[in-house]
Amino acid sequence: MRVRRALPDGCLDAQNDTVISGRIPNVTVIHAAVLGLVQGVTEFLPVSSSAHLILVRAFLGWDAEQLGLSFDIACHLGTLVAILIYFRRELVQILAATPRMFRLPATGDARYAQLIVVGTLPIVAAGALYTPAVEEALRTARVTIVTLAAGAVAFLWADRIGAQTRTDDSLTFGEAFLLGCAQAGALVPGVSRSGAVIVVAIFMGLRRASSARFAFLLGIPAILAAGAKGALELGPQGPAGDALGIFVAGMLVSAVVGYVTVKYFIRYLSRHSLRAFAWYRLGLASLVAIWVLK
Repeated sequence: MRVRRALPDGCLDAQNDTVISGRIPNVTVIHAAVLGLVQGVTEFLPVSSSAHLILVRAFLGWDAEQLGLSFDIACHLGTLVAILIYFRRELVQILAATPRMFRLPATGDARYAQLIVVGTLPIVAAGALYTPAVEEALRTARVTIVTLAAGAVAFLWADRIGAQTRTDDSLTFGEAFLLGCAQAGALVPGVSRSGAVIVVAIFMGLRRASSARFAFLLGIPAILAAGAKGALELGPQGPAGDALGIFVAGMLVSAVVGYVTVKYFIRYLSRHSLRAFAWYRLGLASLVAIWVLK
């Protein structure tokens, strides 16, 4: 399995690829649990999971090559399981209505399925353009500083001017496509997939909880596609021997923590604004800037 090493400044070093066997030296279940916890929390909170995984590894001096692509896939699988379980009733209804989505005009769950399909189109196109060279150029601590801060400003602005009177089933196809574009922008570390969709939805006048619901349901195809792409890149190789327990630990922690995060984050948004997350992002951006410039 070929993976790239995270440098101390958060960059990825493609020149130092290494082959890892079933044994992962110096990595324990605790390492896996910590990274699974970070993934489970930050995949759904509007703070950017990619930024946090880069920064946690860099701050703690953990070499990314010791875990690599298959571990990231396992953690993404954990968060996917979490969201599938939480939205199981909605998903069953949407899937049952899928045959009716080809009838025009579609209504109810069939129309919602259409909105998800339209909203998924931008990230499919963006994913095709997101080459390894582009990924390497963007996955740096310096990029993260800018995107974390810009996202914080957008949160504060949206909370100030967003009408927050609509529900997600009132979205038009054009709005669903724009929300999909916002989700695609989260390929840049620090943007946050859920945060980008939520803040744009609030600008459109959606309530915060409805914005989060659509963001999470829209994210299911994206998370599934990211995991599938990673699995294809990984090929037939995978964890074996001593590594298996580490991968299972990361997946289970990300699944459990992800479920709890989704459940209470939606409840939180029904009563509170995004200001706390905006200030968190600004604080984190400041700490990263100090760390980078020291």
